[in-house]
Amino acid sequence: MGIQKLKIILEMIKFEHSIFALPFAFMGAVLGSFVVSGTWPDWMDIFWVTIAMVAARNAAMSLNRLIDRFIDARNPRTATRAIPAGLLSVVEVIVFIIVSFGILFFAAYKLNPLAVKLLPLAVFVLILYSYTKRFTWLCHFVLGIALGFGPLGGWVATTGMIDGTAMLLFVIIVLWTAGFDIVYACQDHEFDVDEGLHSIPSRFGIRNALIIARVCHAITVIGFFALYATTNLSIWFLIGIIVATLILIYEHRLVKPNDLSKLDVAFFTMNGILSVVVFIFTMLDLVIT
Repeated sequence: MGIQKLKIILEMIKFEHSIFALPFAFMGAVLGSFVVSGTWPDWMDIFWVTIAMVAARNAAMSLNRLIDRFIDARNPRTATRAIPAGLLSVVEVIVFIIVSFGILFFAAYKLNPLAVKLLPLAVFVLILYSYTKRFTWLCHFVLGIALGFGPLGGWVATTGMIDGTAMLLFVIIVLWTAGFDIVYACQDHEFDVDEGLHSIPSRFGIRNALIIARVCHAITVIGFFALYATTNLSIWFLIGIIVATLILIYEHRLVKPNDLSKLDVAFFTMNGILSVVVFIFTMLDLVIT
């Protein structure tokens, strides 16, 4: 596969949006090490967590584009994506997916046995997500579970175990992801209804979908405060989750049922900033206190 083809693939999967998932995976890895053993993680573990996360996202996004290629071709918003536009062949994308999964499995092997044992479940969810909008409006929460495996995987990578705090972080990310994905799905409301595809906006309407997204993010905030209350994190983490709360409030003020013109800012920019902010303040907390 040539460099030009690789560039097209990376554009197709929006490689730069790895910023959504990576900071929380790092947070899970570092926080898990401190909660369980009171020490910084082995930095080789952080390296393999990074490799695993990037490979998992590359595989998942490529699978989604591959499985949805016929739907994307009928949707004016997505018809110019690489596969329906003929810029990439199905075989080229399949090769990239196989290589990405191979790297993911190797990274899990380099971490610990529990990471290897959990990997088939994570891969199953990654594959399942791309089909869920064909049969359930809960698809947003399946995506949340897929992204939630990021911090959970980071935690497992540095601790070799799962406990209540790890599961709390997992649930927080599930709800955060579901919330912003519901907002993002609003732009395809009419298309999804016409095609018989399932989503919260197509099932309940845009106005109710935005309310459900706000509820998801309200519970996300409650989860962050619960994480603060159940760990030894101090004022710096508290400041971080207050800033994250303000970001979510601003995000929802940008999007209205009759005006989705600022949806890209709400979806991409604000959520990318939020994940980085929470990670930075977690690191500040652990370094300073």
